[in-house]
Amino acid sequence: MRRRVGLGAIQQQKLAAEKYKDKGADLQESQLEQMTKQMEVFRNKLEEFAMKHKEDIRKNSQFRKQFQEMCAAIGVDPLATGKGFWSVLGMGDFYYELSVQVVEVCLAANHKTGGLMELDELRRRLIAARGQSAVHQEITKEDILMAAKKLIIFGNGFVVHKLGKGKYMVQSIPGELSMEETNILSAAANTETGYVTQNQLIKDLGWTEYRTKQALEKVLGEGLCWIDKQSDVEPSYWFPSLFPGRNAQIAAA
Repeated sequence: MRRRVGLGAIQQQKLAAEKYKDKGADLQESQLEQMTKQMEVFRNKLEEFAMKHKEDIRKNSQFRKQFQEMCAAIGVDPLATGKGFWSVLGMGDFYYELSVQVVEVCLAANHKTGGLMELDELRRRLIAARGQSAVHQEITKEDILMAAKKLIIFGNGFVVHKLGKGKYMVQSIPGELSMEETNILSAAANTETGYVTQNQLIKDLGWTEYRTKQALEKVLGEGLCWIDKQSDVEPSYWFPSLFPGRNAQIAAA
């Protein structure tokens, strides 16, 4: 017959468990402290690297992109660091100027685009607006995304939506896009035609006819797309900034 565990044994087990718990907490605290020190070393090395390659980062857009990726890899936001990497590099004014130009370009086209502009189209318009400045200092999509971070002060008036791999849409009107609106935008961006139809969305998104119709009417009512009823099959819902060959068409509109 097995003997039952006594009160003394239970107390010893409890004490042992508490010691293990305390030891585990000490180890976690020690590891956190070591990681914090390592991150500080990384940040210092990154700043040294930035100063050493200052001119390359400022003038070479590809090198600047790689530097941004290095910052992201260790969780450093160049715009939010205490010393401010971009200020140290003399790039602070560049991004502030670019963010202002993003606002100007988007607002100027709102009546044609419905407040939505694809990132590639925004870059094209920015290069045209910058004139000679763009010749001396190339701007990339990564630069625009970096500048767009500064626009957070406008709340949800300026938002960048990721629609897929390498595809972004800049929203320059107040209000949040619903999940359904975002899904419709993604579907339109993936067609490479700039438009969607009701049957296409039903097939691609698995929505019911009623849900699809309601979502399209909402997008249309908010002025985010145009409707073309000339087709003999069914109406098409076009997003201006996704038009193929849209550059010349919108500019001439």
